[in-house]
Amino acid sequence: MSTEVLPHQPVSHEELGRPIRGPRALTNDWTRFWHLTYNIARNEFKLKFFGSALGYVWQVMKPLLLFGVLYVFFVVISKVGRNGKPSEQFYGVQLLGSIVLFTFFAEATSGAVRSVVDRENLVRKIQFPRLVIPLSVVLLSFFNLMLNLVVVLIFALISGVHPMLSWLQLPLILIMLIVFATGMAMLLSALFVSLRDIQPIWEVVSQILFYGSPVIIPIEKVRETLLTPTPPHSPKPALFHLYTLNPLVAVFQQFRHAMVTHATPSAGAALGSWAWLLAPLAVVAAIFALGFWVFNRSAPLVAENL
Repeated sequence: MSTEVLPHQPVSHEELGRPIRGPRALTNDWTRFWHLTYNIARNEFKLKFFGSALGYVWQVMKPLLLFGVLYVFFVVISKVGRNGKPSEQFYGVQLLGSIVLFTFFAEATSGAVRSVVDRENLVRKIQFPRLVIPLSVVLLSFFNLMLNLVVVLIFALISGVHPMLSWLQLPLILIMLIVFATGMAMLLSALFVSLRDIQPIWEVVSQILFYGSPVIIPIEKVRETLLTPTPPHSPKPALFHLYTLNPLVAVFQQFRHAMVTHATPSAGAALGSWAWLLAPLAVVAAIFALGFWVFNRSAPLVAENL
């Protein structure tokens, strides 16, 4: 008796039926949502330094080492901040503060890119709101930021910075930075599930943002270079306005003004007027809304797309 082997026929999506939809990005049980987010971040924070002799010291060493290298090359060798301007009196403190803030942003966003994919086993087997994953990465980076800001405070006091009433602006500055980082984390983690090129692309973009923010070069120098009298139809003013659209510019500049010295212009003064702050704030709001929209749409289908 002979048996006939039928050729393999591809199965269409219609024959398989609708894709299986998993848990949503959010949940109605907010207590459980924040409990999961906090515990995942806390456990990751503990495991990160498990078995390490120096433990949490390593978290502080990364921005300090970068600060040391940049300080030697740009301050000691290139004499940046040594021209006697009052705004650059505490350039070292401003440099360290900007590095610490950017380190938080880089850790939160870069860590979120692969966060959903790296937790594939959890996503496939456990029912939980998917937004917990990128938010726990941001929260973990926030824990690290708090440790690093203590180092910045100590260094600032040693360098001669005096406590000021404007230090009360710090929560508002951090909120803008955290909302921006959270929006990017949601967007990147959702896109990486189906587009693996996101990781190398974001590595390049992160480097551009680092040098396109007032971390090393003060915004006063950028403004002086791009807004000096130029020939008609020069692209320099447009480049400066494009530069100020970066929300990190406003965050770092206001941090320098409020936390280090009032001789450094505030974000509003550096951008030209307080009205110009509406542009980077709008970018933050747009990135957060876009990130949530993309993640919320993709969350129920994450397990099927992995």
